Amino acid sequence: MATGLSCITLRKAVAAACVALLVVCGKAGAVEGTLVNGTHWTKSSPEVKKAYLIGLANAIQVDVAYQADNPQASMSDFSPKVTKGMQGQTLDTALATIDKWYAAHPDQLQRPVVETIWFEMVVPGLDNSK
Repeated sequence: MATGLSCITLRKAVAAACVALLVVCGKAGAVEGTLVNGTHWTKSSPEVKKAYLIGLANAIQVDVAYQADNPQASMSDFSPKVTKGMQGQTLDTALATIDKWYAAHPDQLQRPVVETIWFEMVVPGLDNSK
């Protein structure tokens, strides 16, 4: 019982931290209005690219953990789809796939990186898992 209670408390704390982070980032995002795209990606160092991917992966993992207690959460939700579609990918393979895509499509550098991840890795990963 104590373990279940501490797990619920932890999830609530994580949810509260995420909300606080979204509020802070939302205000910063409103000022800057920056959505990371191919121009940013191609000009970034490998370390910055990895930090972006790790941050995105952590946000998705937090959402999946938060949804674990939600009986209405389903595979049709965004984060579970990303988790399933990215199975088998590593940090290095994801980075290489994104680098390769933007190198092959220099006319599409305004495309957001998250969109590239979705259409070039997640969707094909979901199709292959059927």
